[in-house]
Amino acid sequence: MKIRCVVLCVLAALLLTPRTLVQAAEKAVLAASPAGQILWYEKSAQNWETESLPIGNGRLGAMIFGTVEKEQIQFNEITLWTGDEKDTGQYQNFGQVEVDLPQVKPALNYRRELDISRAVHTVTYISDGVTYCRESFSSFPDQVMVFRFTADKPASYTGVITQKDSHNVKIAVSQNRLTSAGKLKNGLQFESQILVLNDGGTLEARPEGIAFKGVNGLSLILGAGTDYLNQRSKGWRTGESPHRKITEQIEKAAKRSYADMLAAHIHDYQALFNRVRLDNGKTEARIARLPTSGRLANYKTLNAKDPELENLLFQYGRYLLISSSRNSLPANLQGLWNNSNNPPWRCDYHSNINIQMNYWLAETANLAECAEPLLAYIASLREVRKEQTSAEFKTKRGWTVRTENNIFGGSGWEWNTPGSAWYCQHLWEHYAFGCDKEYLKSVAYPVLKEVCEFWEDRLKMLPGGKLVAPMGFSPEQGPREDGVSFDQEIIWDLFTNYIEASQTLDVDPEYRQKVTAMRDKLLVPKIGKWGQLQEWMVDRDDPRNNHRHVSHLFAVHPGRQIAPMNTPALAEAARVSLRARGDGGTGWSKAWKINFWARLLDGNHAYKMYSELLKNNITLNLFDTHPPFQIDGNFGATAAVCELLLQSQAGELHLLPALPDAWATGSVTGLRGRGGVVVDMAWEKGKLLNVTIKSNLGGRCRIRASSSLTMEGALASSVKSPEANVIEFNTTAGTTYTFTGK
Repeated sequence: MKIRCVVLCVLAALLLTPRTLVQAAEKAVLAASPAGQILWYEKSAQNWETESLPIGNGRLGAMIFGTVEKEQIQFNEITLWTGDEKDTGQYQNFGQVEVDLPQVKPALNYRRELDISRAVHTVTYISDGVTYCRESFSSFPDQVMVFRFTADKPASYTGVITQKDSHNVKIAVSQNRLTSAGKLKNGLQFESQILVLNDGGTLEARPEGIAFKGVNGLSLILGAGTDYLNQRSKGWRTGESPHRKITEQIEKAAKRSYADMLAAHIHDYQALFNRVRLDNGKTEARIARLPTSGRLANYKTLNAKDPELENLLFQYGRYLLISSSRNSLPANLQGLWNNSNNPPWRCDYHSNINIQMNYWLAETANLAECAEPLLAYIASLREVRKEQTSAEFKTKRGWTVRTENNIFGGSGWEWNTPGSAWYCQHLWEHYAFGCDKEYLKSVAYPVLKEVCEFWEDRLKMLPGGKLVAPMGFSPEQGPREDGVSFDQEIIWDLFTNYIEASQTLDVDPEYRQKVTAMRDKLLVPKIGKWGQLQEWMVDRDDPRNNHRHVSHLFAVHPGRQIAPMNTPALAEAARVSLRARGDGGTGWSKAWKINFWARLLDGNHAYKMYSELLKNNITLNLFDTHPPFQIDGNFGATAAVCELLLQSQAGELHLLPALPDAWATGSVTGLRGRGGVVVDMAWEKGKLLNVTIKSNLGGRCRIRASSSLTMEGALASSVKSPEANVIEFNTTAGTTYTFTGK
């Protein structure tokens, strides 16, 4: 049995002994993972959306309830979709596994936890003198999910394992395997298999499931998949049933020991997760010892300071992205986790903010690999979107998207004409952070150019010579009309990114010149009569409007057209608009506003909203709620914390640009900046103590710091300081540079 599970079982037993032993056991548990990286509870989950806990490997995911008498495991596979190129369809629930344990008596000393530093879910409790332990994880290396049931007394498990398929497929039971296989109305084939391995005792195949009697322990290995392929040229199908692949995955995993599978899973996961560590302060010990539910209640009702809970929410976003976006489809509106065949907003890919917000953290929070499913998704839909765009807009070049989108190129609801240009920002950002010229040449540049061509053909010239996007729509309000700021700002961003891409690759100089001329003629955001940044070309913004969408501030974030140091008047107008809209809104809306305030260099206002998000828009399992559950708020909040600590959109590394007073002393390691750099920092009372910058690719580096810095080492004499707290120097690829605060 894994050491950590043993420690938890020992803790459960020790809870019956003197308090000094209990405290020692608690310390042993906390020492097994970094402080503040465990969600834990004193009772099982009753509600899927707000209490059960998620595991995932990017493709396979589950929500676990931890019920003592009957464990419930609701699971998903990210490609299980209805619909096609014309019908948007919906993301589907795959099914549920139940482990019925009727012999278990009332449990004592129950503990349910999710350790996000290891991506392992654990349940421990004592029943009739027996200490029980369950461990669950979703393995990326093995492409299966594993559920392990153990106890400290032999022959302690008797019960039945059953499965419910969400599409009324009959479950086939054969010896120690449960299989569900079927086909959706769109022809998509799907299958799941659950292999049951017992330690001692007996297994018996029954019509309703697999019965086990007197076993020492159980391991369930779950595999699932479909015949989906993200290639339109092959009809979105692999051409073969998923049966063979799933069988191979399960059989391969079954040949390995549980300890080996768990070790491989943790090693793989931590290679991503451990890249970034944040210390934003320590929580008082009496609060830190509380279960997550108690800490949330304290934070909300007593306004108790809990910086480690704030840190947990930050790292939880990274956990969720690793768990829902690896080597398959991108994270959707609920990431990977969905218990309905008719989920809110189809559990789809919303193109007017939501899918983009899912990936704001990928580059900055050092999870660039997790952005690759989004990039592959964009590439997969281009051809079908070109046909549909041509039919709708009578254009011959480029493409765009509607607001609701599926995995087959199908879409619905309103046309979101700047949507493809916003997708292009993510293609460019992946290059801006990683600086892979081959990727830029072969993947990003062709898409950037064809979307520029779409807008070259579509832009409308006003009598004064300015170019505007015709019949735009500011989500989700206002009439369709020319020159909407949301459209104008995204097109400016597209053109700017294309120009830099063309310069970097030294290609298409004539077209670059044309795009530059178009960008210079674009109608830029205006300042309105009450000092606001206008949402429309016409000055009619209502200062009483508190709509959750603040789309016309795209130029502040995630764009780079408006910034306090470069365009102070427009930045101030953005502040006026943001104050007028207020700090309220749904989870994702607040997350975007936190990013706005960070870019506007107001860390205290950003922190206020981050705190309010945690108080009012985060459920017991730390999911963000719209309501209902919508994962973009989790991802947007994590991205915002990165923006508070490091910004690089203006051609320089801005260190601690918006550090809130609440986090006056702390440190962070592993944040990424544009230009292929990784930054570690420590600070005290708002002043930088030390900084290390690793340049992966070399080149010129410019630093803007919150306080004075001095470079250490032989290169210090080559540093130039063009203005106070700004340093410029040349870097060599693979070299780390160290600075100390004055």
